[in-house]
Amino acid sequence: MKQILLSLSMVLLSAGALMAQGKKQMKPASVHNHPAATTAAPATVAAPAAIQPPAESIMFAEPGYNFGSLSEGPSAEHEFSFKNTGKEPIVVQRVQASCGCTTPSYTKEPVAPGQTGTIKAAYNTSGRPGAFTKTLTVFYNVGSNTNTLTKTLTISGTVDKAPASSVPENTSMMKLN
Repeated sequence: MKQILLSLSMVLLSAGALMAQGKKQMKPASVHNHPAATTAAPATVAAPAAIQPPAESIMFAEPGYNFGSLSEGPSAEHEFSFKNTGKEPIVVQRVQASCGCTTPSYTKEPVAPGQTGTIKAAYNTSGRPGAFTKTLTVFYNVGSNTNTLTKTLTISGTVDKAPASSVPENTSMMKLN
Protein backbone atom coordinates (compact mmCIF):
# COMPACT_ATOMS: atom_id res chain seq x y z
CA MET A 1 0.00 0.00 0.00
CA LYS A 2 2.86 2.36 0.88
CA GLN A 3 4.51 1.68 -2.48
CA ILE A 4 1.29 2.44 -4.36
CA LEU A 5 0.86 5.74 -2.51
CA LEU A 6 4.52 6.60 -3.07
CA SER A 7 4.25 5.81 -6.79
CA LEU A 8 1.07 7.88 -7.07
CA SER A 9 2.75 10.79 -5.28
CA MET A 10 5.73 10.63 -7.62
CA VAL A 11 3.45 10.65 -10.70
CA LEU A 12 1.54 13.64 -9.35
CA LEU A 13 4.77 15.47 -8.58
CA SER A 14 6.06 14.70 -12.05
CA ALA A 15 2.89 15.95 -13.71
CA GLY A 16 2.99 19.14 -11.63
CA ALA A 17 6.64 19.70 -12.51
CA LEU A 18 5.89 19.31 -16.19
CA MET A 19 3.01 21.78 -16.00
CA ALA A 20 5.17 24.26 -14.12
CA GLN A 21 7.84 24.05 -16.79
CA GLY A 22 5.29 24.66 -19.56
CA LYS A 23 5.98 21.33 -21.23
CA LYS A 24 3.37 19.22 -22.95
CA GLN A 25 1.84 16.53 -20.82
CA MET A 26 1.50 12.99 -21.99
CA LYS A 27 -1.64 12.23 -23.91
CA PRO A 28 -4.16 10.22 -21.93
CA ALA A 29 -4.07 6.52 -22.60
CA SER A 30 -6.44 5.24 -25.23
CA VAL A 31 -9.66 3.71 -24.07
CA HIS A 32 -9.19 0.84 -26.50
CA ASN A 33 -8.27 -2.51 -25.09
CA HIS A 34 -5.10 -2.65 -27.16
CA PRO A 35 -2.14 -3.32 -24.74
CA ALA A 36 0.24 -0.95 -26.53
CA ALA A 37 -2.27 1.89 -26.32
CA THR A 38 -2.81 1.61 -22.57
CA THR A 39 0.75 1.46 -21.33
CA ALA A 40 2.76 4.59 -20.85
CA ALA A 41 6.34 4.86 -19.71
CA PRO A 42 6.47 5.88 -16.05
CA ALA A 43 7.57 9.43 -15.43
CA THR A 44 10.84 9.80 -13.57
CA VAL A 45 11.30 12.34 -10.85
CA ALA A 46 14.72 13.32 -9.64
CA ALA A 47 15.08 12.76 -5.92
CA PRO A 48 15.50 15.99 -3.98
CA ALA A 49 19.09 16.76 -3.08
CA ALA A 50 19.97 15.62 0.42
CA ILE A 51 20.20 18.50 2.83
CA GLN A 52 23.64 18.48 4.39
CA PRO A 53 23.98 19.84 7.92
CA PRO A 54 26.56 22.58 8.25
CA ALA A 55 30.05 21.32 9.01
CA GLU A 56 30.80 21.44 12.71
CA SER A 57 32.91 24.53 13.26
CA ILE A 58 32.71 24.93 17.04
CA MET A 59 34.35 22.17 19.06
CA PHE A 60 34.26 22.13 22.85
CA ALA A 61 37.00 20.31 24.73
CA GLU A 62 34.24 19.02 27.02
CA PRO A 63 30.46 19.44 26.63
CA GLY A 64 29.81 18.81 30.31
CA TYR A 65 31.50 19.24 33.67
CA ASN A 66 30.78 17.59 37.04
CA PHE A 67 31.91 19.61 40.04
CA GLY A 68 31.56 16.59 42.31
CA SER A 69 30.83 17.51 45.92
CA LEU A 70 30.65 21.22 46.76
CA SER A 71 30.19 23.11 50.02
CA GLU A 72 27.10 25.28 50.26
CA GLY A 73 27.84 29.00 50.14
CA PRO A 74 30.49 30.00 47.63
CA SER A 75 29.85 30.06 43.88
CA ALA A 76 31.32 27.23 41.85
CA GLU A 77 32.84 28.25 38.50
CA HIS A 78 33.95 26.33 35.45
CA GLU A 79 35.29 27.58 32.15
CA PHE A 80 34.49 25.68 28.96
CA SER A 81 36.87 26.32 26.09
CA PHE A 82 36.00 25.93 22.42
CA LYS A 83 38.00 26.02 19.22
CA ASN A 84 36.87 27.37 15.85
CA THR A 85 37.63 24.45 13.51
CA GLY A 86 35.88 26.07 10.55
CA LYS A 87 36.98 28.47 7.84
CA GLU A 88 34.99 31.51 8.99
CA PRO A 89 34.83 33.47 12.29
CA ILE A 90 32.41 32.37 14.99
CA VAL A 91 30.43 34.98 16.91
CA VAL A 92 28.75 33.92 20.16
CA GLN A 93 25.49 35.88 20.21
CA ARG A 94 24.41 34.92 23.73
CA VAL A 95 24.51 32.16 26.34
CA GLN A 96 21.33 31.26 28.17
CA ALA A 97 21.37 29.36 31.47
CA SER A 98 18.55 26.98 32.37
CA CYS A 99 17.88 28.89 35.61
CA GLY A 100 18.81 32.04 37.49
CA CYS A 101 21.19 30.17 39.80
CA THR A 102 23.74 29.90 36.97
CA THR A 103 25.42 32.98 35.54
CA PRO A 104 27.15 32.65 32.18
CA SER A 105 29.86 34.84 30.67
CA TYR A 106 31.52 34.34 27.29
CA THR A 107 33.94 35.58 24.65
CA LYS A 108 32.23 38.55 23.01
CA GLU A 109 34.56 39.21 20.06
CA PRO A 110 34.58 37.02 16.90
CA VAL A 111 36.72 33.89 17.20
CA ALA A 112 38.85 33.47 14.08
CA PRO A 113 39.44 30.06 12.48
CA GLY A 114 41.94 28.05 14.53
CA GLN A 115 41.51 30.31 17.59
CA THR A 116 39.78 29.57 20.91
CA GLY A 117 37.08 31.21 22.99
CA THR A 118 35.50 30.52 26.38
CA ILE A 119 32.13 30.11 28.05
CA LYS A 120 32.20 30.48 31.84
CA ALA A 121 29.49 29.10 34.13
CA ALA A 122 29.15 30.31 37.74
CA TYR A 123 26.73 28.26 39.86
CA ASN A 124 25.43 29.86 43.07
CA THR A 125 25.43 27.09 45.70
CA SER A 126 23.98 29.25 48.50
CA GLY A 127 20.63 27.82 49.68
CA ARG A 128 20.76 25.00 47.13
CA PRO A 129 21.80 21.80 48.90
CA GLY A 130 21.45 18.55 46.96
CA ALA A 131 22.21 17.27 43.49
CA PHE A 132 21.95 19.61 40.51
CA THR A 133 22.24 19.51 36.74
CA LYS A 134 22.06 22.78 34.80
CA THR A 135 22.44 23.59 31.13
CA LEU A 136 23.86 26.51 29.19
CA THR A 137 22.65 26.99 25.63
CA VAL A 138 25.21 28.72 23.42
CA PHE A 139 23.71 30.68 20.50
CA TYR A 140 26.25 31.47 17.78
CA ASN A 141 26.70 32.39 14.11
CA VAL A 142 29.37 31.28 11.67
CA GLY A 143 30.75 33.89 9.26
CA SER A 144 28.15 36.01 7.51
CA ASN A 145 25.50 33.29 7.93
CA THR A 146 22.52 34.79 9.76
CA ASN A 147 21.20 31.39 10.87
CA THR A 148 21.75 31.02 14.59
CA LEU A 149 23.18 27.66 15.64
CA THR A 150 23.15 26.23 19.16
CA LYS A 151 25.26 24.02 21.39
CA THR A 152 24.30 22.83 24.86
CA LEU A 153 26.76 22.58 27.75
CA THR A 154 26.02 20.94 31.11
CA ILE A 155 27.24 21.44 34.66
CA SER A 156 26.35 19.10 37.51
CA GLY A 157 27.35 18.18 41.03
CA THR A 158 26.10 17.86 44.59
CA VAL A 159 25.96 20.70 47.11
CA ASP A 160 26.56 19.60 50.71
CA LYS A 161 24.36 21.49 53.19
CA ALA A 162 26.31 23.90 55.36
CA PRO A 163 26.29 23.14 59.11
CA ALA A 164 23.67 25.12 61.04
CA SER A 165 26.36 26.68 63.23
CA SER A 166 27.88 28.39 60.21
CA VAL A 167 24.69 30.36 59.61
CA PRO A 168 24.66 33.65 61.55
CA GLU A 169 21.91 33.96 64.14
CA ASN A 170 19.20 36.48 63.35
CA THR A 171 19.25 38.86 66.31
CA SER A 172 16.88 41.45 64.90
CA MET A 173 13.85 39.73 66.46
CA MET A 174 15.26 39.35 70.04
CA LYS A 175 13.34 40.98 72.89
CA LEU A 176 14.90 43.92 74.60
CA ASN A 177 14.98 43.62 78.42
